Amino acid sequence: MGMTSQTIREIVKEEKINVIRFFFTDVLGNLKGLNIDVGQLDSAMEQGIQFDGSSVEGFVRIEESDLIVMPDLETFRIFPLRDGGVRSAFFICDVLYPDRRPLESDPRSILRRNLRRAADLGFDHFYIGPELEFFYFPDAKTPVPTDNGGYFDVLPLDRSATVRSRTLATLREMGMRMEAAHHEVAAGQHEIDFRYEEALLMADQIVIAKVLIKEIAREEGLYATFMPKPINGVNGSGMHVHQSLFSNGVNAFYSDDDEYNLSEIGRRYIAGLLAHAKEFTAVTNQCVNSYKRLVPGYEAPVYTVWGRRNRSALVRVPAFRPGQSNSCRVEYRAPDAAANPYLAFAVLLAAGLEGIEKGYVVEPPTEDDVYSMSDRERGERKIDSLPGDLFSATLACRRSRVVKDALGPVLFDKFVKNKLAEWERYRVQVTDFEIATYLPML
Repeated sequence: MGMTSQTIREIVKEEKINVIRFFFTDVLGNLKGLNIDVGQLDSAMEQGIQFDGSSVEGFVRIEESDLIVMPDLETFRIFPLRDGGVRSAFFICDVLYPDRRPLESDPRSILRRNLRRAADLGFDHFYIGPELEFFYFPDAKTPVPTDNGGYFDVLPLDRSATVRSRTLATLREMGMRMEAAHHEVAAGQHEIDFRYEEALLMADQIVIAKVLIKEIAREEGLYATFMPKPINGVNGSGMHVHQSLFSNGVNAFYSDDDEYNLSEIGRRYIAGLLAHAKEFTAVTNQCVNSYKRLVPGYEAPVYTVWGRRNRSALVRVPAFRPGQSNSCRVEYRAPDAAANPYLAFAVLLAAGLEGIEKGYVVEPPTEDDVYSMSDRERGERKIDSLPGDLFSATLACRRSRVVKDALGPVLFDKFVKNKLAEWERYRVQVTDFEIATYLPML
């Protein structure tokens, strides 16, 4: 886009911007921010803004609390919604120490570091295209669908369809490219498919899009949630991640000579994803509720196989039209939108690169319905499964050199401790299920 400080100043003046927002995420992907008056814009663009990092999840201890948010000028955008008539714009920021060193726990910095590893291996582009699913409910306390629609339903043109259409138009107004938006399988469930972008830009877009989806829903009297499994007995919400590596403008995953049009690099990348999937699942599916979605029978993949037409597979190679080699890609289907996109994209890339560097060999594709196989048949075919709960996932993550290298030792340790603490808080709860099941009989 070629944003400069002078260009930004001109836009702020012409658009009568009152407030500038500085956004960043904590370790879990929650959006954080600071607001400044436009009078401070020049110094903020040059020097950043100091803040107390000890209060942000996973950042620093209180004795080393001074941090700086430094705006990435390329991310400057006008915020499309007005708060009390106030016109605002925002930057996505990197988090630095006062001496300008990148903070080891800054998720954006971690993704950027993994992209540098890809570049060192000759891959100058890592493209991501997510499918973001969510529910509309009446409010944050009532998980009741606001419509009775099903997959790709158009009618009736109810309130939720109107809200989704307004959201799509707003995201496009901000320059985000969409492939499609539609109703999903479950009542009240919707999906927005993003057209592929560079991984860092896409992670930026996802965190902003989630805020806008929620805020537009609120303005329209609805509540949007990215909770992976808000309703028992129906499909949960995922975030399938389409990904591809390019080198000098050429899709490194594509080959004319392969049945699946997959190059050796593409096959090794898939092998890396499958080999390390159990290790990074705590990152791509980071909350207790994530594992209520990752169960057989609800279209969420749990078995570590790959295929083309097989939607029970963890990794899929979507078909594409002849002559469209740039569309050759790998779809990883387990993540959900509760994940921190910076960290999720980083570990997916790291696992794939591990497969490429170490020459991993992928097993033949599986096109059979893995859900319908018996345990014995899956065992004979050496089909493994993802962890069944956050605790198991976190233990697998804690043992992983690949994930530790991807996240860096500082954030890795903080992330593992956070997930174990979350599991412990959940483990000691007495649930409604236990009351209903055991109290009448014990």
